[in-house]
Amino acid sequence: MNRYPLWKYIVVAIALVIGVLYTLPNFFGETPAVQVSPIRATLKSDDKLLQQVSAALDKNGISSAGAFLDTNGVKVRLPDTDTQLKARDVLEHAFNPKADNAQYVVALNLLSASPKWLTAIHALPMYLGLDLRGGVHFLLQVDLQGALTKRIDATAADIRTLLRDKNIRHAGISREDQRVVIRFREADYRNQARAALLDGQPDLSFAEQTVGGDAALVGTFKPEAIKRIQEFAVKQNITTLHNRINELGVAEPIIQQSGPDRIVVQLPGVQDTAKAKDILGRTATLEIRMVDDTPGALESALNGNVPVTAELYTERGGSPILVKKIVVLTGERLNDAQPGFDSQTQEPAVHLTLDSAGARIFRDVTRESVGKRMAILLIEKGKGEVITAPVIRSEIGGGKVQISGRMTTMEANETSLLLRAGSLAAPMDIIEERTVGPSLGAENIARGFHATLWGFAAIAVFMIIYYGMFGVISVLALSANLLFLVAILSLLQATLTLPGIAAIALALGMAIDANVLINERIREELRNGSTPQAAISAGYERAFDTILDSNITTLIAGLALLIFGSGPVRGFAVVHCLGILTSIFSAVVVSRALVNIIYGRQKRLSKISIGQIWKPETDSTKA
Repeated sequence: MNRYPLWKYIVVAIALVIGVLYTLPNFFGETPAVQVSPIRATLKSDDKLLQQVSAALDKNGISSAGAFLDTNGVKVRLPDTDTQLKARDVLEHAFNPKADNAQYVVALNLLSASPKWLTAIHALPMYLGLDLRGGVHFLLQVDLQGALTKRIDATAADIRTLLRDKNIRHAGISREDQRVVIRFREADYRNQARAALLDGQPDLSFAEQTVGGDAALVGTFKPEAIKRIQEFAVKQNITTLHNRINELGVAEPIIQQSGPDRIVVQLPGVQDTAKAKDILGRTATLEIRMVDDTPGALESALNGNVPVTAELYTERGGSPILVKKIVVLTGERLNDAQPGFDSQTQEPAVHLTLDSAGARIFRDVTRESVGKRMAILLIEKGKGEVITAPVIRSEIGGGKVQISGRMTTMEANETSLLLRAGSLAAPMDIIEERTVGPSLGAENIARGFHATLWGFAAIAVFMIIYYGMFGVISVLALSANLLFLVAILSLLQATLTLPGIAAIALALGMAIDANVLINERIREELRNGSTPQAAISAGYERAFDTILDSNITTLIAGLALLIFGSGPVRGFAVVHCLGILTSIFSAVVVSRALVNIIYGRQKRLSKISIGQIWKPETDSTKA
């Protein structure tokens, strides 16, 4: 009657073993480390890099015994945070002697101190939130002047399109500092353009001047437009950072504005900080320009005489190329960017999808420039690189554009990620990077831990006193519930915060309810005259419906918090929902298995230890 088939005992045993294995890493903690990773795919993470890191550390009196190589680069385990900071400075100086031409990312990290046999089965500790362990803190400086420059470039392209649509001839449109200069051969065209631009570009104020003997209109942004553009740049960058961090899969990030031109980014529980720093620090934007193929212009530029209307860049592969300053199209016109392969050469490529306005501009430019070369530039950290500069063979419509040429699969993936996440409205630099400690302090962390511990102890004492052996079984089932919950959170690499600890404490309190229901149902069956074996069987079977109903209603509330909540509320909801699922399994399956092992094989069971069974008084007794 109270016997499980063998496979059920095996399932419970396997679940407990897995729970122990994936809970263990949380007891080993983490050690400070420094990670060195190449920025470019052309630089490899290999044994040579490992040797260079070890040599740099040994030369400065820092032990390199903890250095090892993995897929992300070279990581070095260090004994304490002071040594970690010193090692970071040493490696930064050794690998990036020129700050403006960094080749490697040197970042702080935290590595699991678990034994190798645990990490081999991907048994890793839970991430702890900023309020428990901290994480990585970045302070980013937004280049507001750069935002104006980008907006001027985009505005110049819009003005060119507007004048072409109005059939107003001009002698050239260029950006000079923070101004747009439009030249005309005749004053009449300037007057027509002024009337059209006053309606089409309300953010600009225009002044009539003479530039190089030509009549010209010089446009500058109005003060209120400058303020609005700069505020938008910071907000757009915050949105873009959110998108990029979502690509990294970071849980519960903190991204907020600090002052008029700074953004604070805090990433709790980040392991690969080098990757995070690289993605956040890169300011990749896309620009499409025309190549200056004027005879002799490239040779003259190589001799130091770069034309005013052009800039000298380098193609992938090292070949110099002269590109016009006029920006035909920017990454702001992108709807999507996905990695893929060139259908003809099978080389890695990035496939771009433009919005309707971008598709129209690209179609018009390619129609008017058949036979000419178009350069596709990727601008990172203020430096541009020409990815490819193909010859336009025919008009390209439909808004589908492909970037290919001398890029690896990794570079195609990273480029598409940066472009897909959204272009930055303004360049940014990381001006501060540090690990942050618990924001609520060690005292509050200890209180949260002690609250859970003493709450569990109080429940255990009450259950054992009130229900005897069945109380012991309930406590063991509750321990299994806590084990399963921590193991699942560790397996999912969830970020545990103080609200998460509160959810664990709540889950323990709710989980014991199921055992109370079962125990009281067994007592009721015994009061009604059932044999102990029949009472156990009926108690578990008849209490299950009530347990299921109560937990489903609570799960619905938890799912609502998960769907509509944000930040700490979502963290609480995740632990709460997982705790409900583990409590059903532990209270019903695990406790029943223990009861069956203790009492199920006793054929002539006359009594069970379930505390005092109070029988109702009969009528004769009352008389």
